[in-house]
Amino acid sequence: MLLYLTGGLQNPFALLLVVPVVISAAIQSIGQTLLLAALVVIAASLLVFFSQPLPWPGPDALELPLLYVSGVWVAIVSSLVFTAIYVFRVADESRKLAEALAATELVLQREQHLSTLDGLAAAAAHELGTPLATIALVSKEMTRELDEGSPMMEDAKLLRSQAERCRQILQTLTSLSEDGDMHIGSMPFSSILEEICVPHRDFGVTLLIDIDESTAAEPICHRNPAILYGLGNLVENAVDFAKAKVRLRAVWDEKDVTLQISDDGQGFSAEVLNRIGEPFVTTRGQSNIETGGGLGLGLFIAKTLLGRSGASLRFENIKNDGGAIVTIKWPRGALDSKS
Repeated sequence: MLLYLTGGLQNPFALLLVVPVVISAAIQSIGQTLLLAALVVIAASLLVFFSQPLPWPGPDALELPLLYVSGVWVAIVSSLVFTAIYVFRVADESRKLAEALAATELVLQREQHLSTLDGLAAAAAHELGTPLATIALVSKEMTRELDEGSPMMEDAKLLRSQAERCRQILQTLTSLSEDGDMHIGSMPFSSILEEICVPHRDFGVTLLIDIDESTAAEPICHRNPAILYGLGNLVENAVDFAKAKVRLRAVWDEKDVTLQISDDGQGFSAEVLNRIGEPFVTTRGQSNIETGGGLGLGLFIAKTLLGRSGASLRFENIKNDGGAIVTIKWPRGALDSKS
């Protein structure tokens, strides 16, 4: 409107029509920028033919030739197009760089968390070794002194077995970052599933392993402690929250190996479903000992270790039957030692 009242494109300040488009290219989306650019081109085109005379001292008004005004229009449109495209590309590269930097910082933060937890695991194994040995010794003496039919005998045996399991878990944690699994040998994927299920079969929950028949041969995997611990943690979490049954379903083909771990429990709560796998986020919305809830560190470690092996994880709730399901998928080449 100001340009219309002051000579249109004959006004030297007509160049300022380019400024809003350049600013939009730097901070707005491409659709909004194109819309604003079209509006500026239309306004500049109208100002070529419709405007009040340019204020000028003297009795005669200054009238510039149409050819000159058309040249100003071409200059404005050309500046708008080239400047807006350049600014948009620079801003887009800056946005991509900022996103990449944020993603890198997140990965480094996760790696730092895991490195810290590796040190804590080693310290925990050292500090807890003596009390666990004492518990094992006392429970062993209790089983010797109690009668076989005593109601305390079963509790004493359970105490001893759980102390032994704690010791094995601590030993596993201290060896997760070591590359010492190659000499142990390889085993079929179904055997790995059976191995991770064995410690969890005595807790009143039925553990089922379903292997889908496939035309592809069963993958033969290295007995990687990181994969064993990661899958074992997911199975333990499912057993803690299941009502009666946990199912492991494995399927593979020439490209991928997929494992689904499902339970018939309460499922994941809505507020934490999108944040599962982050440290200090509980997995089911409850954090008491009776329901098996915790700080989410175990699931964070499992997700990180399985991710290092090439796996992708997806956490969902079962819509019809209730319960939760975790899908772990590997490229076959990352898991099969013969690929």
